[in-house]
Amino acid sequence: MLQALDRKGAMIRVQIDHLLKARGRSFYWLAKETGMSHTTLWRLKKDRAQGITFNTLELICRTLKCKPGDVLKMGRDKPTKPRG
Repeated sequence: MLQALDRKGAMIRVQIDHLLKARGRSFYWLAKETGMSHTTLWRLKKDRAQGITFNTLELICRTLKCKPGDVLKMGRDKPTKPRG
């Protein structure tokens, strides 16, 4: 049986909050400007999304006037402890 991916300790992070804060904009503003649902953006923001389409990434980048590398960052928030 296929299980859902565990996003804890994920290597790719979506930096929507950081970009919005730097621009003095709100999460709700981004949803309104992009026409995306709050749920979709919330999943991206909270690293709960399983993926992101190029169309979605492009829409976010155009709205926030940034590049894909500004939205997606490599690295974990906190080091994960080895299980054992």
